[in-house]
Amino acid sequence: MRIRIVAVAATAAALLVSAPTPAPAAGQSAPARWNSLNATRAVASYQALQRYLAVGDGSELYRELYPVAVGDNPYSYEWPFSQVHAATLDLTGLSGPLGAGYRSDLAARAVGQERYWSTRGTTGVPGYASYPEAPFGSGGDFFYDDNEWVGLLDVQQFLMFGDRAALGRAEKLFTLVQSGWDSDPGHAAAGGVFWTQAPWSTDRNTVSNMPGAELGLRLYQITGKRSYLDWSLRMYDWTNRYLLSPDGLYWDHLDLAGTVEKTFWSYNQGVPVAVNVLLYRITHDRTYLRRAESIARAAYDYFVTGGRISAQPPVFNAIFFKNLLLLESVTGGSTYHDAMARYAATVWGQNRDPGTGLFHFGGGPTEALQQAAMIQIFAVLAWNPARYPLLY
Repeated sequence: MRIRIVAVAATAAALLVSAPTPAPAAGQSAPARWNSLNATRAVASYQALQRYLAVGDGSELYRELYPVAVGDNPYSYEWPFSQVHAATLDLTGLSGPLGAGYRSDLAARAVGQERYWSTRGTTGVPGYASYPEAPFGSGGDFFYDDNEWVGLLDVQQFLMFGDRAALGRAEKLFTLVQSGWDSDPGHAAAGGVFWTQAPWSTDRNTVSNMPGAELGLRLYQITGKRSYLDWSLRMYDWTNRYLLSPDGLYWDHLDLAGTVEKTFWSYNQGVPVAVNVLLYRITHDRTYLRRAESIARAAYDYFVTGGRISAQPPVFNAIFFKNLLLLESVTGGSTYHDAMARYAATVWGQNRDPGTGLFHFGGGPTEALQQAAMIQIFAVLAWNPARYPLLY
């Protein structure tokens, strides 16, 4: 499709579908009441994260799980850390002094984030390894999606605070993503960004391509560099060609033989929604907006109305819902915000240990990854909706 370039400048299921909205407190509007409630829940969830999962040895790193078991790694992998980082950034978006009070925590996350920075990637381009580098660990393989999430939070940080160092790091991470493109025309479904540099996987995933496109489009909006738009369209077109199902939802990945793994995950639907929103903003071509709305409706029907959202990992749902809020920032309405709020209320009531403030899913230990996801959800629900355009 030709485009015109313009100036740049989660029973739970039943509760999710039908839970009524409580009346506001006397003298307080419903939005103000919910903002206050969710801000309180975000802060309490963060305090529990800090008490039970922050390591406290000066590294500014986190444990993967609580309680800690014999044989656990001393620190989390990059993917959970990045979501703790994103949770802290979302807390800074709370209104007034409450949000501003998390700026020092955000600076601490930046210190921890750099423990994963490595120059040992297989494509010769630096990025974040899957485990901290020495002296905190021995590093690990690069995962392109891990790096894309950090790039997207860096862009959000730039948009919120004008942090040009964060913007510069996002640009470096996009260079890494480009280096992960499958350039072998002999492969089935040639093209696409690989999921990882690890030798045990040669999959190309929705989650390694659509967030890459999202990152590139954000960078194009900020810098005006045409290469960011061109690469984003390349990733977008490849994913739509090979991983978009006839149901209007996105499958997970395909291998080098062209075999498709057809699981639907919530985050793999949310990100393409936002990619189309960003393309609409850039081009003013309403075809992209209609695509975003179509994917969002199909995902809502499948996960929310279909009663599947509570079976998805909370971190997938955090990404899913935040991207849907970006859509509603353009179209208006509150269908997706309200579903997010019902999901959050259900998890708070059913999965939280009131003694510790930690969330438990599936009967296992608390994961830093999922605790961070719930912080993100509560924090963003407490935001002024005028901030939704800043989201992924």
